[in-house]
Parts: sequence; C-alpha cells; structure tokens
Amino acid sequence: MTIPQPQPAEGAPGALYRAFWRWHFYAGLLVMPILMLMALTGGLYLFKDEIDGLVYRPLLVVPPAATSTPPQAWADAATRAVPGRLVQLVPPAEATRSAKLVIETADGSNRAVYVDPHDARALGSIPDGGVMQVIKRIHSLDIAGPVFNLLVEVVAGWVIVMVATGVVLWWPRGPAGGVVSVRAGPSRRVFWRDLHAVTGVFAGGVIVFLAVTGMPWSAVWGQQVRKLTTDAGWGRPEAPASAAAWSHGPSHKPATPAVPWALQETEVPAHNHEGMGLNLDDALARIEAAGLSRPYALSIPAEPGKAWSASYMPDKVEEMRTLYLDGSDGRVIADIGYGRFGHAAKAIEWGISVHQGQQFGLLNKLIMLTGCLAIWQLGVSALVMWWKRRPKGRLAAPPRPVGRRVYAALAAVVVPLAILYPLVGASLIAVLALDFVIRRIASAVPPSLEARP
Repeated sequence: MTIPQPQPAEGAPGALYRAFWRWHFYAGLLVMPILMLMALTGGLYLFKDEIDGLVYRPLLVVPPAATSTPPQAWADAATRAVPGRLVQLVPPAEATRSAKLVIETADGSNRAVYVDPHDARALGSIPDGGVMQVIKRIHSLDIAGPVFNLLVEVVAGWVIVMVATGVVLWWPRGPAGGVVSVRAGPSRRVFWRDLHAVTGVFAGGVIVFLAVTGMPWSAVWGQQVRKLTTDAGWGRPEAPASAAAWSHGPSHKPATPAVPWALQETEVPAHNHEGMGLNLDDALARIEAAGLSRPYALSIPAEPGKAWSASYMPDKVEEMRTLYLDGSDGRVIADIGYGRFGHAAKAIEWGISVHQGQQFGLLNKLIMLTGCLAIWQLGVSALVMWWKRRPKGRLAAPPRPVGRRVYAALAAVVVPLAILYPLVGASLIAVLALDFVIRRIASAVPPSLEARP
C-alpha cells in the first residue's frame, strides 16, 4: 500500500521521507495481492461455525430423543458408510446435534461422517472440514503446496514493514488534512490518499496483530518457536515419560485439531501391556468420568495399546483441557489445562484464539473483520492512487533518495524483523537485489517523470 504525500522540502527530512515511501511502495507491491486473498479467506473463516451451520445443517442437526446408542455403534455406522480407519470422534454437546467421526480412507484422505447418536444412523459424509477447510487451506496458502505455505511468514513480516513505514508517512508535518479526516471527493487523488492514510493508521494495530498472531502457523518460524519455547520451559508441559511414543493424529491430520497448538508436537506414551487394549466405549466413559466438557475431539491411535488423547478447545483459551488415556487400561495418564502451559505458550494460544475471533465473542469477530475489510480498502485505494499518478509505461516507484545515511532509520525498522523472521530476511536480500537491478536499468534510460503530488 502506498501513501504518496506532497513532497517535503529537500534535505535530510525529505530524503528520509523518500526512503520510507519507496520501501512502503515495494512492501505493498510484494505482499498486497496475497494479503488481500488472506484477508478475504480469513474474514470468512471468522464465521466458520455460522457458515457450516447453514451449508451442512442436514448433517449437523438431528431430532431430539430420550435414547442414545453407544459410541461403538456410531463408529460401525460411519465405517459402513465410508470404509476405512476411524481416527477421530467428536461426540455431540447437545441432544439436537449429530456425532462427527473422521475416517481415514484407503487413499489416505479424511472424510467426516455424521451420525445420529440416538439411532446410530449415518446422515452423510463430506471431505473432513468441508468448504471451510478449503477456505482455511487457501488462507494458509497450504492448498498450493508446502513451498507456498512459506509465504505466510514472508507476508506477515512485510505487513509489519508496510504498517510501520506507513505510520511514518502519515505522521503530521504541518497540514491538518489527511491526519484524521478525508479531503475532496473520489475524483481527486487527495481523497484516495487521505482515505488510505486515515484507514491505515486507525486499522494498523489490528492488521499488525493479525500478522503477528498468524506466525504460529508458518512453516519455519512457528515450528522453531514451538521447539525453542518448549526447550526453555516456556511452552507446553512435559509429555508423560515413556520409552515408546506416538505423536498426535494420523499422517493426514483431521480438520478439527486433536490438541491445542502448544501440544501439537507432544509425544504421548505407549504402554505395551498385554490385553485387548482400550475400546471406544470405554474411552468415552473414562473421558466423561474425568469431567471433560463436550464437544471434545478424541483421537484414536492406529495400534492397540497406544495412548489416546481427548481435547476440549472452547472459545476461551483459559478453559481448554487435554486428557491422555493409557491405551491398555484407559486410566488418565495426563491432564493438561491452560494453567500448566508456559508463559510463551499461553500468549501464543491466546493470540491464536483472538486471531480467530473466538476469545471475546462477537465483538472479537467484528474487530478482526474490520482489520480484514481495512486491508481491502487499503489495497484498492493504493491501486487508485498509483493509477492516478503513474507515468505512462512505467512502474512509477517513488524516487530513490540520493544520500545513504537516511537508510539508517529505515534499517532500524526492517533489520530487526529480518532477524526475528528468517524468511523475511531472505526476502529482504531479494528485494535489495531487485532494487539494485532496477536502479542500474534506470541509469541507462532517460530519468522517469517525477511523481505528482
């Protein structure tokens, strides 16, 4: 996003302004199209439950009844409807809700089968997560493959650069217009400049929050932070000690997370006692006896005797709780709540909950939605501003300041982010190389037209 303002006076302040304007322009050019896609899909995902309720109502809602069938009957109905291995069960929290069972099929994909718990009748099946899982995968760029998922970290880091440089460009330098008000009308470029600047400064905090709290899902930063905080004692609690272990979830993880973010790399024990091992009915009976609230997600191991896990993840992170059951006799071998997380894991889990619009109810959703809508307004207004000032046939990047010392202030913003987020640092090197090439090409052709105020 760009905030081209009337050019300040020449000298150090003017050169500093040009440096920030140029990097603000390039930051927007690099990430705005992807950021707008992520804002669109993220805005939709905020209302996941509402959208699922509309799209899949026949699968989710059942007539209330006084009787109920055992969980194993639900599993039998689900595997008859979709042959494969049961990997997860989410029992209903209300008498008018169906049970959800996730089946891993022979081709390795997951399908969610919905079963009426009162008569064990399969109501139908969908790819696990349905339409909102597709939206989520587009949001994380995972749908295009692991390499594209790396862009999440790059985009989030450059969003911070974009907002920080934008605030510097917005900072009042005398004229009152464009600080908290919008001048002129849509036909004038100053209208779009003011609209862009005022929107950016008021929504910038929400946008940066979304960028920072989206980092735990990144392929590099998220994994490393989870490991580092755990090793330092600031992350998840220690897993129950055991010689053998089984990691959470199947190779193709269900759309409903089996455990909170902080516990997703936890290994849980496998006790290889003789016997038939824990069965589904016994597992749910043990979980209910332990007082775990519904709806929880129960993960079923692939081998008898391996540990089972059940996790309750409500909107408020303070109420989350995860149980681990011995796979042989069903006893609870660990009971981990939010209070046992380290300070870093608590902060990250809280940020994830707010990011997804859960922690503070409808107001939380609306504030996050405001940030998503602001991103689109910033993108559109930046495009209009660029269109109105562009020299024909040129990119029309803001002019480069002549002095090099002005880049020290810019480096104070960019370099810490490059250190904190490694992929941002790599992209910074690529941008610097691109800027060098562009300057070399520009030096060989007549100078571009000056940007009009």
